[in-house]
Amino acid sequence: MAVLDDVKVLLGNPEGLDNKLNTIINLTENRLKTLLNEDTVPAELEYIVTEVTIIRFNKIGSEGVSSHSVEGESMSFNDNDFAGYLDDIEAYKNKKNEVKGKLKFL
Repeated sequence: MAVLDDVKVLLGNPEGLDNKLNTIINLTENRLKTLLNEDTVPAELEYIVTEVTIIRFNKIGSEGVSSHSVEGESMSFNDNDFAGYLDDIEAYKNKKNEVKGKLKFL
């Protein structure tokens, strides 16, 4: 699976996490397919699965937390992991729904 390999490279190839990463990838793909109203994730949007998988992996143990602060270090989490990709998703949907051809009125 190309996404799994990309995620492992970006995370520093953590050992023994294939099952966890595959679960996150599957959940991410299913969510994206729902947002797109598609049966499969289009190849041109596969990068979203990779990046959102990393976001979700990094949130493990912090589910439901909106912000966290420890000794001057502060982190805040977005409620919607796909928020940064909604424009890309909308552009794909608009492109897919474009009507091609000419309309002729008689």
